[in-house]
Amino acid sequence: MKSTNPGTVAPATGEPRHAPRILPLGAVAGAAALGLVLAACGSSSTTSPPSGSAGSPKAGATLTVADVAPFSGVDAALGPTYLATCYGATSVINANGGVLGHKLACKSVDTRGEPADAVPAVNQLFASTPNVALVIGCTSDEAASVVPIINARKMAMFCMTGQSEFDHVHFPYFYRLVPPDLEESYAMVNIAKRLGYKKVALAFGNDIGSQTFVQPAIASLKKEGIAVTTSQTLDLKATTFRTEAEAIIHSHPQAIMTEALGTADPTLFAEIKQLNGGKTIPIIATSAAISPPFFKAAAAAVGASTFASNFHADNLVTETSGPAYGPFKSALLAQQGKVPGTVGNFTTYLSAPGGVHLYDGINLAALAMLMSKSTSPSVYGPDIIKIGDGVPGATVCYSFVQCAAALKAGKSIRYEGPGGPTSFDSYHDSTGLFQIDTYSPSGAVNVAGNISSAQLRAAQP
Repeated sequence: MKSTNPGTVAPATGEPRHAPRILPLGAVAGAAALGLVLAACGSSSTTSPPSGSAGSPKAGATLTVADVAPFSGVDAALGPTYLATCYGATSVINANGGVLGHKLACKSVDTRGEPADAVPAVNQLFASTPNVALVIGCTSDEAASVVPIINARKMAMFCMTGQSEFDHVHFPYFYRLVPPDLEESYAMVNIAKRLGYKKVALAFGNDIGSQTFVQPAIASLKKEGIAVTTSQTLDLKATTFRTEAEAIIHSHPQAIMTEALGTADPTLFAEIKQLNGGKTIPIIATSAAISPPFFKAAAAAVGASTFASNFHADNLVTETSGPAYGPFKSALLAQQGKVPGTVGNFTTYLSAPGGVHLYDGINLAALAMLMSKSTSPSVYGPDIIKIGDGVPGATVCYSFVQCAAALKAGKSIRYEGPGGPTSFDSYHDSTGLFQIDTYSPSGAVNVAGNISSAQLRAAQP
């Protein structure tokens, strides 16, 4: 991977490419974890494909890839990001023969980022939509509530959640190409250390996904000898954060570590600048901040150049050139102007975690269908692992087109997409390394360095 801005942070020594996101701990998470365990254990008794699955679609029927994610609410930017990926990946698959005589279509399923809304939305998906072949999305906002339902339907899913429950509860139909939020907290601390900060403030949203970062970050900062000047929780439905901004300013941090989606973070940045004599405080954010809507809002709040010069984020390591990146870039950019809900600099979607890793997930699933000669997840699922990790003598291929041709020629394959090579564990997790991202004033994403596995381990308390 090439660094497009190597002067910002000294890059780590090169390591294999590639990349993650978790829920709150404590009583609520404990109950959720228990529910996950019971659902995982109980789901194995289902023996036939339920209604709504793609067990035996009619010849030529369209298969549905369901984007289960927030399209409204404070995390509303996530759904369109994943939908752009779905449009890009499926358009290439459809233009090259589809899968087993079937075209693929993308369907948005709005969870509103709330478990109470996600459960009926997913149940309605399966009740009303024939030939569902794959689910993507399922973020930290709703994964604990919907993964058991999707798994009971014997439906393959690639989820964008880093919740710790999925590190040790086995769901046969669950796949994840992103790392635990614990590791992302450590990556943020590594950035603070490398930039020489000794005092940082924390400002995280009050949503499930954001709060997961707080305690691991505090523990890691303590280990690294970095003081927490204040820890503020931002109500994502609030319209002002003057009190929180004043508390941060008066605590005199050198930087702010944050994740607060929607308008929360940009509003906080603007109020800090207003109350701090026109001066901003440097930001260290999670990978969720690598999205066109976030940059657009933050740039409007404090000025594009000011924001860009004071911003770093951890992100999942992805390719920025090479045989896998080229087809991915072409597929995604061809959807510009076609995807409802996308805003800002569309090229930023090339670096958004969901953009990269769900593209790989869709390709892996489609290729597994071809390899297994089945659109049923209970049949094609095991081949996702075989194609991702490869077998001895497998041909490495970098796109759906190239890999499908190799399968047609009777070759065993190993798919390596823009998210890098996979290495699935027994829980169907495949996670890798982090990079450090910055923005240019135009909203383009620059890679400022890598975080090695050794550096990540060093930040663990």
